[in-house]
Amino acid sequence: MKSATSHQIKQRTNANDVFITPLGLAKLHIDLIDEKYNNSMWLDPCKNNGSYYDQFPETCKKDYCEILENKDFFDYDTQVNVIVSNPPYSLLDHWIKKSINLNPNVISYLISQGALTTRRIQMFEKAGYGLIKLHLTKVWQWYGMSYIVIFEKGKESVINYDRTVWR
Repeated sequence: MKSATSHQIKQRTNANDVFITPLGLAKLHIDLIDEKYNNSMWLDPCKNNGSYYDQFPETCKKDYCEILENKDFFDYDTQVNVIVSNPPYSLLDHWIKKSINLNPNVISYLISQGALTTRRIQMFEKAGYGLIKLHLTKVWQWYGMSYIVIFEKGKESVINYDRTVWR
């Protein structure tokens, strides 16, 4: 089976945001989050097959949302400490805003390389979150590289950026 090319992606007429995270990558992602949160409340806002939810730390309290089970993340209003998952990229701006509104200590997502824009980083920074970890990875048959990003409330970002348009 061939992997998708940029041409195929550009030509699709319907968004296809169902990309199941490999179990090993979901576990790696979870393990990148500071252990001090292992006894906290964790949320998987897009559970699907449970690749994240089922591997959350045994000591945490946990909850999930899944649109296929009529548990819409945009209706969620319970206080959580950690949000971690692979969100639908077509809704990423809304997803980030909803995540920030829940005011957790940590927001961590697996996103595509083109999705980590300075504008989105600024959305987090304006809400008091710093980008504390950036892990680059490649998933078979996913287009391009993917990033695990971890934003933590009250922390400084580990990267600098310049939004100047140079000529």
